[in-house]
Amino acid sequence: MSLHPLMAQLLTPNRYAVIFAIKGVVAMALALFVSMALQLDRPYWAMVSAIFLQIRPESGLVIEKALCLIVGSAAGGGFGILVLALLTPYPLLALGLLTLWIGLNSAASSMVHNLNYIYAFAMAGMTAGLVVILVMADAGTTNSQAVFTIAQARISEITTGAVCAMLVSQLLWPVTVKDGLRVNARKVINKTLAYLKLELEPGSSHKQRHQHADEILETLVALNDDSSAVTYEGPEGSGRGRAANLLCNKVMSLLAVTQILGRFQRNHGDLVSPAFSEVLSQLRHYFGAIAEADSYQEGYRLAHLLRRSLLEQRSGFRNESAIVVRLTRTALELVSDLVVVLRAYNALESRDKTLLKAPMLQTHRDPLVGLINGFRTAVIFAIGAMIWIQTASSAALMIMIMPVVFSVMFARFSLAELTPILRRVLIGATVAIPVALVFGLGLLSRASGNVELLILVLAGPYFFGLLALADRATLPYGLGFCIPFTIITQPSNSMTFSGESAINIALGLFVGISILYWVFKLITPPDSRFMQRRLLRSTARDLAAIDDHQNPENWFNGRMGERLLRLANYDQSSGSNDRYMTDLGFTGLNLGHVSIRLRRLIKDHRSPAVNVLLDEWQQTLADTYLASARGTVNPAFRKVSARLLEAIHAQGDPDQKTITIEGMFERLALTLERTARTVAEATGKPALSSAAPDAAEPG
Repeated sequence: MSLHPLMAQLLTPNRYAVIFAIKGVVAMALALFVSMALQLDRPYWAMVSAIFLQIRPESGLVIEKALCLIVGSAAGGGFGILVLALLTPYPLLALGLLTLWIGLNSAASSMVHNLNYIYAFAMAGMTAGLVVILVMADAGTTNSQAVFTIAQARISEITTGAVCAMLVSQLLWPVTVKDGLRVNARKVINKTLAYLKLELEPGSSHKQRHQHADEILETLVALNDDSSAVTYEGPEGSGRGRAANLLCNKVMSLLAVTQILGRFQRNHGDLVSPAFSEVLSQLRHYFGAIAEADSYQEGYRLAHLLRRSLLEQRSGFRNESAIVVRLTRTALELVSDLVVVLRAYNALESRDKTLLKAPMLQTHRDPLVGLINGFRTAVIFAIGAMIWIQTASSAALMIMIMPVVFSVMFARFSLAELTPILRRVLIGATVAIPVALVFGLGLLSRASGNVELLILVLAGPYFFGLLALADRATLPYGLGFCIPFTIITQPSNSMTFSGESAINIALGLFVGISILYWVFKLITPPDSRFMQRRLLRSTARDLAAIDDHQNPENWFNGRMGERLLRLANYDQSSGSNDRYMTDLGFTGLNLGHVSIRLRRLIKDHRSPAVNVLLDEWQQTLADTYLASARGTVNPAFRKVSARLLEAIHAQGDPDQKTITIEGMFERLALTLERTARTVAEATGKPALSSAAPDAAEPG
């Protein structure tokens, strides 16, 4: 009989979990000791700050998170002072402005993906709430000095906890982001090579390909998020961050290019000549060999051997079609990108100054999602504020504070993902209540006035709470236990040991988390299909704007990374088996790369007439992409492609490049027509017929 994951984590922890828990206990003990030594008003907020820094304990991430918490707290404290300076005589207006501030921070947190930046927005909302509410709770003694003192105290407490946790992370069993980047980079390269080989296997299934692509996208986004934190790990950190960004960018190119080859082979096998079949065979063979290579040098050597082999095969082509010539060039471009990926991986350990700088993958920012998340968090705070106004209970203060923090932190999760998370947080909080009451009213009362005994008593519960926090599956239990336990016991220089107060705070936290769950259940983003359509429209806008950027490939890859992951996540959450929306996302990525390569090919054939037709062609491509996403074939694309090809021919005699362009246009037309039919079949709608060959399956 297997143990529940939580019991297994608590009873049979691994070495990493034990070290993690010990470091966490030391960090929280140090935060409490320093806060009490400095006579800070509420040292337990320093401990709460230290708890947040235990999530992802790598040195660079802890430093980045500490800076985010400090900056967020300072911004929130400053806003709280401003609210009180302007609206102290008008408490309802002050609460209204505070609600707006919290909603704006929640909305802004939806525009970033990095968890550390999300913490900054959460702290900005929480600190402003603490400053305003604590002053308003004791309005009879409020003056400008008291307002400033409270704001300074909250910022000092959170900063103290962050700095203590950061020091412990650096000094005790330090774990670096660099090591994690290497592991994730190796993982994403191996998965990409496996995917490249699978994409070119004639017998591979649609489900297998999507499973690999989903894993690659998830790892890419994780690698991209960590690349900003590695810059805090010494003078080599910024170089490693650039290498990670370049690796992410070029893997996106590999995904785009290999799908061009794979879809052509699967859907238009009658156009695959024996010579091109040999090209595909060489690619499959070398991708497998590079994946099995036991060193960077061996993988790099094999990649160059593959490139030379493809060049030799291309030189032996006789009477091959334009589309085969174009796709062989595409295969060479794929190998060039693979070489850059391998060099970027090597640069994570040893500097490579010849690598070009690439931007990070960008977060997809949807104002609608931000608006919904901001409104939801504002509603949660407003409910707590109404309860506080009606009851004047100190327990209501917790309903106004911690649920807001959790709302900001959990905003990016769907309801299906959030339900088990909140359930585990509630279980952790439920366990924390009796444990906190026993320790708060029993053992801690005997340690009053003795910080050493206080820390010794607290170490036991925190150790087990942090063991749960050490594993991703049990993290919500640990978070739900540690934070309520800290807020209920409120360790400080002047502990009251009031059972009534502790029970009120515990109930406030429990009710607040319950309100959080129901508000999330009632106020949700639109359904997944609607959100996916918005993602596709954003992709079409980017396709039309490709000419507006100096380095369009890096720009487009950066825009498409998280967008593809969101499309895949929506498809998975909907239980869809056909995954055609994810296919549409990858088609958009392919179209962008083809558009960029077209501009490289025609750079010697540009003229005013060509430029005008190129702009028209690009807009028609974006429109046709959206039409195919609705299951409709747009005949205008073939017409505008023919006019553009004629204008290019007019600039000189047909050569290898113009033959390649002709093949490119034909391949694009086939892809868009096949996509339209696939979507029409998946949605049960009729599609316009065309002369292109029928598709065997989705791409």
